[in-house]
Amino acid sequence: MTHTASNLETKIATLGCGCFWCLEAVYQLVKGVLHVESGYAGGDTLNPDYESVCSGQTGHAEVVQITYDSAQISYEKLLEIFFAIHDPTTLNRQGNDVGTQYRSVIYCHDETQRETAYQVIARLQKEQVFDAPILTEIADLPVYYKAEDYHQNYFLHHPEQGYCAFVVGPKVSKFRQQFSNLLL
Repeated sequence: MTHTASNLETKIATLGCGCFWCLEAVYQLVKGVLHVESGYAGGDTLNPDYESVCSGQTGHAEVVQITYDSAQISYEKLLEIFFAIHDPTTLNRQGNDVGTQYRSVIYCHDETQRETAYQVIARLQKEQVFDAPILTEIADLPVYYKAEDYHQNYFLHHPEQGYCAFVVGPKVSKFRQQFSNLLL
């Protein structure tokens, strides 16, 4: 269903779970997602750049900001995708990406998002979806910084690049299989 600007129920979610290229590539395929932007949040350094964030010294996490139409997709469903495409049981690590900049984090824009995040985690823990406790940080959205232009739409522009082919590509495939009903 196509929505006009006057009847969109636009909201924003900010999530981090390792490299932002993975999240961006997956959420760009989701029905109801209007825009995905890679960026940084949660640190102390003003105007961080990729090199400083990768050093692990800024405190920022690689995140994406997802603008979505809540009439088409719920925040809860966005979180279900989030938990399906990464391992939230590892502290400051996703595969070979190690450091606080790769932490699993949900930055909440309001109290409803916070409550939903806790509810989804509680349900996943109760269902024993993971073999270990979920270590995802839940926090209020701090200052968000857009990543450099060359990080935007990275997987779309560089699908053959090594990291994209061996890390991002499999996550996109997993999403396509598990959530085929949500594909654009």
